[in-house]
Amino acid sequence: MESENKGLPLLSGNALKVIAAVSMAVDHIGYLILPQITILRIIGRFAFPIFAFMIAQGCRYTKNKKRYLATISVLAAVCQIVYYIADKSLYMCVLVTFSLSIVMIYALQYFKKMVLSPESTGIQRLFAAFVFVLSVTSVYILNRIFIIDYGFWGCMVPVFAALLQPVGAKESECEKKLNHNWLHVLTLSGGLILLAAERGGVQPFSLLAVPLLLLYSGKRGRLNMKYFFYIFYPLHLVVLEGIAMLIYYLK
Repeated sequence: MESENKGLPLLSGNALKVIAAVSMAVDHIGYLILPQITILRIIGRFAFPIFAFMIAQGCRYTKNKKRYLATISVLAAVCQIVYYIADKSLYMCVLVTFSLSIVMIYALQYFKKMVLSPESTGIQRLFAAFVFVLSVTSVYILNRIFIIDYGFWGCMVPVFAALLQPVGAKESECEKKLNHNWLHVLTLSGGLILLAAERGGVQPFSLLAVPLLLLYSGKRGRLNMKYFFYIFYPLHLVVLEGIAMLIYYLK
């Protein structure tokens, strides 16, 4: 995945995801094993904004939108089955959060494409607006029925990051002016502020990830680490859950 955004050439997408993965592991250590050490949960706030930003980037630059959504959704479903077997809980993990985000971003892209296309009719534009509003409303309702990780505003954070992203291979003049990394980070920050206002606690510390996102080079990095990050999420949780259970039984 190569981005056309012009950022400071300091942190590649891989570098940002590694930082996010380490932050996530630290956060889960704090949650599962050492809940009395608050600093671990604060360090963990770096993970969600970075992954949310990269989800928006993935939606923009993926060559196969269906496969991208299917990959995240299938992994989310597998994790949910494991969670239910282990804890009998219907709590929806962050992969469910991001799956819903992807659906809304695709609906947003469709809406923007219809609005910007001179060949679109008024009916087509109204239908595209309806599809986007329906996707957002559906996620809001789902969040009222199930407990989704990071809630409705968490689902919306990647959508905020995608608000000013161009659609289609050929950018309009307006899209070119808006296609800057700092603007995408700015809109994402708006979502983070709404999320922090709703959640409170340590969540406002998620804004500390913003300076790192401003250093995004727009490049993936030399290695294709996509599948590593897909595997890392469930694998590190299995390891940490095992350690937490061992500590519990040894007490």
